[in-house]
Amino acid sequence: MTQATMYYENDANLKLLENKTIAVLGYGSQGHAQALNLKDSGLNVIVAQRPGGDNYKKAIKDGWNPLSVAEAVKQADWVHILLPDEAQKKVWQEDIKPNIKRGAVLSFSHGFNIRFKQIVPSQDLDVIMIAPKGPGHLVRRQYEEGKGVPCLIAVEQNASGKAKELALAYAKGIGGTRCGVLETTFKEETETDLFGEQAVLCGGLVELINSGFETLVAAGYQPEIAYFECCHEVKLIVDLIFEGGFSKMNHSISDTAEYGEYTTGRRIITEQTKTEMKKILDDIQSGKFSQNWLKENQEGRSFFNKERKEVSQRTIETVGARLRAKMAWAQK
Repeated sequence: MTQATMYYENDANLKLLENKTIAVLGYGSQGHAQALNLKDSGLNVIVAQRPGGDNYKKAIKDGWNPLSVAEAVKQADWVHILLPDEAQKKVWQEDIKPNIKRGAVLSFSHGFNIRFKQIVPSQDLDVIMIAPKGPGHLVRRQYEEGKGVPCLIAVEQNASGKAKELALAYAKGIGGTRCGVLETTFKEETETDLFGEQAVLCGGLVELINSGFETLVAAGYQPEIAYFECCHEVKLIVDLIFEGGFSKMNHSISDTAEYGEYTTGRRIITEQTKTEMKKILDDIQSGKFSQNWLKENQEGRSFFNKERKEVSQRTIETVGARLRAKMAWAQK
């Protein structure tokens, strides 16, 4: 297997951005972090955020004068879209496409709308991605501590001939080159990101935790004990894996737990599970998932809202809220 090239501080030139006005569209989790980091890196940044709501208030509190998307795009040499996936097409059609400067840079932190052709930019634009591999609060906190969060970069259109260099410069501006930047494509980032969320990080993990909890409760064990064993300790295990891989985790747990891992793991994650994972990936690659998600939004999110309500009302949520309220240290 070929080892991927990682890019660091000396591989990126922040001066490429010195004379550009960068418009960050959206002041949510990633928006606030990236805008503030770029500003603190000495760059000229403007923010677009619709009036009202917590994000608008936060932008004002952080010292910005939020503009409308259309006005920000008119002023910008670089437009970075950090709006929800399902909202981007409409905003592109109504506010960005009619106002973006010829030869500008159009960038994203997730490839969904380019990969599935919800946004089709004109050929004169550089189209790039800079995707931090961490939530916005971490992107900001690490930057303030002189560190960084790893980033992915990708180039979809290279109109200027310098698109990759510009992507690396932006990654440096938000702190990504402090710990490493990896090059990918819009296709690869989008498909792997969606798969990871659905099969492992969100869909898979949530159902695994809840199923374990319900199995213990149904067998007569106390819900509080089931919560600690199937949910609370997940963070402890994941932190160990994050720090040193499966090997560090196995070194840190008991031999009994490790033996149980080897004898039982494949009884839970079976060949049938892997077959279903492949079907999930096929749905993502074919565009079936994206079509379903966009249709869900167009039709009022009835399934989405029903499922969100159902999850919030599960017994594990009630038990967990009660236990977490007693853990003052966890609230930090």
